Amino acid sequence: MEITSIHNANVKAWMKLKEKKGRDKARQFIVEGRHLIEEAYRANCLRCLILLKGIAYRKTKFPVYEVSEEIIRKLTSLTSKETMLGICDFPKQTIQKKERLILLDDVQDPGNLGTIIRTAISFGYDALLMTKGCADVFNEKVIRSTQGGIFHLPILRDDIDSLIQFCKQEDVCIYATSLHQAKHLHEVKVSKPYVLVFGNEGSGVGKQVLASCDETIKIPMEQFESLNVAVAAGICMYAFRYGPYIGDLN
Repeated sequence: MEITSIHNANVKAWMKLKEKKGRDKARQFIVEGRHLIEEAYRANCLRCLILLKGIAYRKTKFPVYEVSEEIIRKLTSLTSKETMLGICDFPKQTIQKKERLILLDDVQDPGNLGTIIRTAISFGYDALLMTKGCADVFNEKVIRSTQGGIFHLPILRDDIDSLIQFCKQEDVCIYATSLHQAKHLHEVKVSKPYVLVFGNEGSGVGKQVLASCDETIKIPMEQFESLNVAVAAGICMYAFRYGPYIGDLN
């Protein structure tokens, strides 16, 4: 199917997916590029392809729309030069394993969120819990940062009370990062199942979480007091998952 007008009904519907409100209403989002489209296909989330007219493609069971360059540029991010887009359904989020979890408390930078998701998958974490104040997980910058990881990690988004209650009901030990009255990472003896909590880029983990956690932890450092939240999350995730000096990890 060929579309040349930006006023086409399909184009108008796709344009709404560039905003969180539109994504939430349609329960769909846009991915850019062959790699992310293939990941969406493997996760059974892909619903149609949008290609720049003239781009070769294999026959597929999904609807394929050939569009003008004007339409492609309307749908892609400002810096993107992609010629292939996919419209995807939100992944079905079912948390099956709860041994190693991540909880993000108002992490607002999309790049940080995407990097944490990708790292969590790389280090074998089971799911991501996130407060409603976090960046939208289907933001285009988050999706690019995950490199397709968005399709492979169960994600639960809720208010902080519900997330803490979830952890308590599942007997998950809560380790929250903090700069004050916290154990150094190498002093921690891990109890499983557990959740690692990382907080807002400016204010850190909120008081409500700190009051509910089982233990506070921090990374020993020289010269600087704190690290970028995605860097800190990567260090802690690796240490809790593989560090030889931290308790009985496996």
